Amino acid sequence: MSVRKFLYLLVFILLQGCSGIMPNLGVSNGKLAVCPDSPNCVSSQAQAKNTHYIEPIVLKGSSVDAHGKVVAVLESLKRVKVVVNEADYIHAEFTSAIFRFVDDVEFLFSEERSGEVVIDIRSASRVGHSDFGVNRKRMEAIRSKLQE
Repeated sequence: MSVRKFLYLLVFILLQGCSGIMPNLGVSNGKLAVCPDSPNCVSSQAQAKNTHYIEPIVLKGSSVDAHGKVVAVLESLKRVKVVVNEADYIHAEFTSAIFRFVDDVEFLFSEERSGEVVIDIRSASRVGHSDFGVNRKRMEAIRSKLQE
């Protein structure tokens, strides 16, 4: 087999696995799934001193308004597919432009407190070990758009 054919085969095999296997997602006992040991995940439900920890999103208004804002922001972004859209939970898939890697993003809406809604968030890559901070940057960008 020539080197060129081998490289094509290798790239093909690598690209076949880029979407990854659907991880354990959703809400169980009021909690989002725990981040894996790899550094390619952030969660507002991780322990505060854990490297996976990210602040939840807090928005003024009702949970219905907050839910609508999150959906509007997701719809404004590129390469996003909302997979689950329930009153208290949203799951979206973000696909990278070149290698088509899929990251799972989740939003869990808590009950309103003092005119505010707390949204727990989780973003995790399906494949690979490191994400070079992509999941954290994405969630901070979404937070910024929501708080505009």
